[in-house]
Amino acid sequence: MSKKGFIFDLDGVIVDTAKYHFLAWQQLAKNLDINFTEEENEQLKGVSRVRSLEKILAWGNKTISQDLFDKLMGEKNEEYLSYIAEMDESEILPDVPKVLSFLKDNKQPISLGSASKNARTILERVNLKSSFNAIVDGNDVTKAKPDPEVFLIAAKQIDMKPEDCIVFEDSVAGVEAANTANMISIGIGSKSVLGHADYVFNDFTEISEDFIKSLIEK
Repeated sequence: MSKKGFIFDLDGVIVDTAKYHFLAWQQLAKNLDINFTEEENEQLKGVSRVRSLEKILAWGNKTISQDLFDKLMGEKNEEYLSYIAEMDESEILPDVPKVLSFLKDNKQPISLGSASKNARTILERVNLKSSFNAIVDGNDVTKAKPDPEVFLIAAKQIDMKPEDCIVFEDSVAGVEAANTANMISIGIGSKSVLGHADYVFNDFTEISEDFIKSLIEK
C-alpha cells in the first residue's frame, strides 16, 4: 500500500470541546452583562482566544481596559481547563478510534494539526496520544487558520509532502487552510457550511475503509 499523511484537527473532529469553550465564554459574557448565544459561539470556532474576546465585547458593545482583557482571558482558560480535566475516553467522537486504528494498521503516518494549546492534555485525557506520530498545536504555530502553517508543519513532521496529505477539519477556516496548503480536505460536519471541502461527511461513521483506501491509493 502506498503512503499518505493523515492530519486531524482536534476540536469537533476527534472530541467535541466546543461545548466547553461555549460554557466558559458564556460565563465570561454573563459576568460582563453580555448575552452570548450558541449561534455566536459558532462564529468563534477555530478563532484565537484574543479575537474571540474582541468579538464578544463588540457584540455586547463593551470597551474594557487591557488589564481586564488579559485577566478575563486567563479566567476563561482556567474555566475551560477545569472542564478538560474531567474528560475521558467517552468524549471521543463516534468511529474516530476505528479510523485511527485502520490507518495505524496500514502504516499510514498520522499527525495532529490543532489551534488548541491544550491539545496534548486532551489527547492524554482521552487516551489517544499514542495514536499520533506527530502533534502540532497552538504552542507550535504563530499564524492561525485559515493560514496553512499548522498543517504544513504537521506534514513536515511526518515527512510527507503537502500534496500527499489528507486533512480532517470541522471549521470553515480549517478547510480553507487545508485547501491553501494543497492538501485533500475532508469536512466533518454539514455540507452547507463546509461545501468548499473536497469531501464532506457528517461524522466518521460515514467514512468507510474503502473510501480511506481510495485516498491512500490516489
